[in-house]
Amino acid sequence: MENTSNKAILLLEDGTIFEGKAAGFIGTTTGEICFNTGMTGYQEIFTDPSYYGQILVATTSHIGNYGVSDKEVESDQVNISGLVCKKFSDMYSRAAATSSLQEYFESQKIVAISDVDTRALVRYIRDKGAMNAIISSENMSIEELKSQLKEVPSMEGLELSSKVCTKDTYYYGEESASNKVAVLDFGVKKNILRCLAERDCYLKVFPMDATFEEIMSWNPDGFMLSNGPGDPSVMTKQIATVKQISAAGLPVFGICLGHQILALSAGLTTSKMFNGHRGCNHPVINVETGKGEITSQNHGFVVNMDAAENDSNITVTHKHLNDNTLAGLRFNDRAVFSVQYHPEASPGPHDSRYLFDNFVANIVKSKSKIIA
Repeated sequence: MENTSNKAILLLEDGTIFEGKAAGFIGTTTGEICFNTGMTGYQEIFTDPSYYGQILVATTSHIGNYGVSDKEVESDQVNISGLVCKKFSDMYSRAAATSSLQEYFESQKIVAISDVDTRALVRYIRDKGAMNAIISSENMSIEELKSQLKEVPSMEGLELSSKVCTKDTYYYGEESASNKVAVLDFGVKKNILRCLAERDCYLKVFPMDATFEEIMSWNPDGFMLSNGPGDPSVMTKQIATVKQISAAGLPVFGICLGHQILALSAGLTTSKMFNGHRGCNHPVINVETGKGEITSQNHGFVVNMDAAENDSNITVTHKHLNDNTLAGLRFNDRAVFSVQYHPEASPGPHDSRYLFDNFVANIVKSKSKIIA
């Protein structure tokens, strides 16, 4: 559909309006609005399955300036519902790029709005909290957009992993690798698989509805519980399966949504955050080593700290330094641990890659006990 005026509108759930210019695909889109504070890595962010159902505000000024590359994707599709940015560049200057962001968004039918005062918008969201929003570059009727926005469900209580996880099992890595890791896919990022494969692991990726018996029939040496979108508390079947997995006596590593589901399987609780954490510059403290980490994060729900600290079998291993929320935990009686953030860091710094090393070390140790 052609937009002859080149105008676009962003309407928030509380009636606040931001006007700007149309970018990407001409159309209308809805989702929960959130912001990411990363300065780079926009293509990895856009293709992260954990963003499914969300309209993303980019806080960095220029988006699209280095184009897109087929090698910089975290899934097979763009997963954000829409984009809000200050400057959207049709031009790019990088030899490795395969196309412009405009062409990429048009091919994936992603609606965007540019020339928005994103600093004012982010400050507003920080004050008012996360809420649903609608972007349109085809319909300028505020009343019609308000009516359409009322039909959008709240992210709280919404299960979204089934929209992005694999429907069929598949393998990743070298079959001759020393370690076999079963990956339960809630919306896994490709770089999580790469980080494991680089550490001598052969992976079998299972759909989120796979049963414990199906997973165990492959005889894995350990389990990876992946990231993903939506509210973890409504995923009762997966929580029950993860409870069986964590009790199996084999090493377990959970990331993001996998971390939350693991916590819920242990009887802890989660809650929706006022804004969430999204960016590749979030400071975390490793409580056990005293070392700080700059981390990549993307989550709108969090495991409640009080519940974790009051559980005698749980040790809080990491805390977010901005708001002291829980960023990592481990079970005291087994080789099971998880973090709220993204140690695969795509995009982001590599401060937390050691967690993959720790997981593989747990697998090696577990296998040596079995042999002994």
